[in-house]
Amino acid sequence: MEEFSKASSLVMFDEACREVGLDPRGMLQRAGLPGDTLTHPDNMISFQRMAMLLDDCARESGHPLFGLELGLRQGTAVFGQLLYLVKNANTVGESLAELARYYHLHSSSGAVQMEVHNRLVILDYTPVLREGIPSRQVIEHGVAVGWQLLKMLLGRHWAPRALYLQTAAGAPARTYARLLNITPDFNSDRNAWVFDAALLEAPLSDADPALHALMQAHIDKLDELAPKELPAFVGQLLRSLLPNGKVSLNYVANYMMLGTRSLQRMLMEEGTSFQALLNETRQAEATRYLKESDISLTQLAGLLGYADLATFSKAFQRWFGMSPRQWREANSKSTGAKKPVRERRRPSWLR
Repeated sequence: MEEFSKASSLVMFDEACREVGLDPRGMLQRAGLPGDTLTHPDNMISFQRMAMLLDDCARESGHPLFGLELGLRQGTAVFGQLLYLVKNANTVGESLAELARYYHLHSSSGAVQMEVHNRLVILDYTPVLREGIPSRQVIEHGVAVGWQLLKMLLGRHWAPRALYLQTAAGAPARTYARLLNITPDFNSDRNAWVFDAALLEAPLSDADPALHALMQAHIDKLDELAPKELPAFVGQLLRSLLPNGKVSLNYVANYMMLGTRSLQRMLMEEGTSFQALLNETRQAEATRYLKESDISLTQLAGLLGYADLATFSKAFQRWFGMSPRQWREANSKSTGAKKPVRERRRPSWLR
């Protein structure tokens, strides 16, 4: 299964890049992530490419703790809607239990687990990374977000006993101590914060039970839809790639770091196919543009990734039994929308 993460995982990424002299859009493109990633926080992105992105940023900027510092900057903002659930639980323990239970809605790239041993809580974060994908930046990013979450929940009572990291240190230990108020145990068998179990009983004084109940119902509905997220992810990816014409099965599979057969098989298991999703996406985008804009049909064909207007018109005729022009005229009449503005020929002296 492809590993996804909400694009909200990169909130404030542009600020962090500019602070160390990097071009955020350029770094996104270099990692193979859509250029509009930062403006659509609820969209899903490839977690593997996000891991490569953070590694690229650390290397290019000369800031070896780029991922850690980004996570501290972002804090709980990465969780999006899920934050409203966990911050309105009754106690710290209930909050962390809900985070562990629903973390897959934020990211299917790993898991958050909570264990209690000898009156100590072990809050464990385990990302799923494929062979060859660098891990330190994304692991440190995750534990930094965890640090800010626990600080939000516990306030002045947040006093970790230990921090374990599976990776080697990327900077002197004193740098970690300055940022996290603790020196990690590197090269460990897990990535985890450790703190007193008594803190789990701490009440969340600002919790709103009514808001929590509302968010619980909303999150449960999202949870029911979670198994269908692969087709939605591919459809979202196609919408961002259509204007560039990069809508082949090979290109999309490569973006997802999968073989074409693997992607087709995974989509088939969800009751669809790549071609079906491409057709659905093009149909939806075509009717939206025809109804809501006055761009020319030639421009629309390009936006939908077609080589020319004739190819687009043939496909549209097959879908709807009429030409794009006829569909636009029929729907303009039914909705009272303005007729499209004809594209004017440019004067010869401007050509």
